[in-house]
Amino acid sequence: MPASIALFTRDLRLRDNPVLTAAAREATEVVPLFVLDEEIVRRTRHAPNRLRFLLAALSELDDELRARGGRLVLRRGRTVDVVAQVAAEVGASAVHVAEDVSRYSQGRENALWERLSPTGCRVRTHAASITAVDPAEVKPDTGRGHYAIFTPYFRRWIETPMRRPLPAPDRLVVPAIASDPIPELGDLCADPASPGLSVGGEVTGRKLLAHWLSGPVYYYAERKDALAFEGTSRLSPYLHFGCLSPAEVVHRTDAATSGGHAFVRQVAWRDFHHQVLADRPEVATRDYRSESRSWVHEPDGLAAWQAGRTGYPVVDAAMRQLLAQGWMPGRARLIAASFLSKTLKVDWRLGAEHFERWLVDADLANNRMNWQWVAGTGTDTRSSRVLNPLRQADRYDPDGVYARRWLPELAHLPGADVHRPWRAGVPASTYPPPIVEFRGM
Repeated sequence: MPASIALFTRDLRLRDNPVLTAAAREATEVVPLFVLDEEIVRRTRHAPNRLRFLLAALSELDDELRARGGRLVLRRGRTVDVVAQVAAEVGASAVHVAEDVSRYSQGRENALWERLSPTGCRVRTHAASITAVDPAEVKPDTGRGHYAIFTPYFRRWIETPMRRPLPAPDRLVVPAIASDPIPELGDLCADPASPGLSVGGEVTGRKLLAHWLSGPVYYYAERKDALAFEGTSRLSPYLHFGCLSPAEVVHRTDAATSGGHAFVRQVAWRDFHHQVLADRPEVATRDYRSESRSWVHEPDGLAAWQAGRTGYPVVDAAMRQLLAQGWMPGRARLIAASFLSKTLKVDWRLGAEHFERWLVDADLANNRMNWQWVAGTGTDTRSSRVLNPLRQADRYDPDGVYARRWLPELAHLPGADVHRPWRAGVPASTYPPPIVEFRGM
């Protein structure tokens, strides 16, 4: 029987992986293939955190495959060329790949079809591998290609049947075929990763998920916006790279509790952004909603924001956490994004690009659509809202714990005083004065 190819993309896992399950079901030999695509590597050469996480995830994936008698086959090159070459080497009858929503991934699927169909090798795409629900399954009754508002989308999404999680294959037989070694970070990127970056793959992700569901998730509704707490799951990088299945995450979460329901709602937000991008892939770079808006060329303000030197501790703490860990909580992302796009009036695309350089979970759909939501060009029904960083700090970091954690030069200021260091006479040589003014100073 001919071999089949399981082409891993953003589904770097064995459990609940429709691509791998289908490939193993239809053939006695399977090539678990990952392609380090030249174009993607070129676009992410200044994103060391994502590349470092990817390499760790590939290493764990290879370990898991070897525990089942298989191994990961890694090749470098253009995806379509590599897959065609591997298919010819093993006489593959089919290539299985997860459906994705970006313009690049859709183009990749079409290119695979065009290249392989004349050879007799089928290309089979699998929905709901990257998302919990297939974007095509949740459509409004109006005939539009996507929901533009989250609340009605969520009502339909929560009622949509999801598959039960698929088990990992017990055994895999991989044909004799050459593989490149998993590279070191320095082979792909000259920039250093964040010093406090956490990395992992399916094994690490499943341990984190088990811990999250064992107790912390029950407090998620109350703590998710409290900056001083580690009140979020930290699972987003594992979802972005597919080390965890979003469908399995939903299946294992008790949505009958307030915390579980709030957490599942966040998974739905992820799917919501994917269904928007699936229908309108151009909004990754263009405004979703046409607005008569002019962006300001503010290089000094952009640089201060990027470095965490705006003079507003809650904003600066968020940006310094980003540089240190490659991550920050959702509330901090909203505050920082609003400051750049709504207060400084800098083009949201510049903020999205900075996040994508440093965020380990910089998912195209989530990052770009969240930035548009904050900037007022996206799906927010209150496009004029501006988040005052002082009010946000008073509400979500009332004791100043988060600010002091990331701004050691202000650690001597007690309680909420840290959020208004100008009142305490902190010199500009120690911490910069605010670059703009806000009510409540």
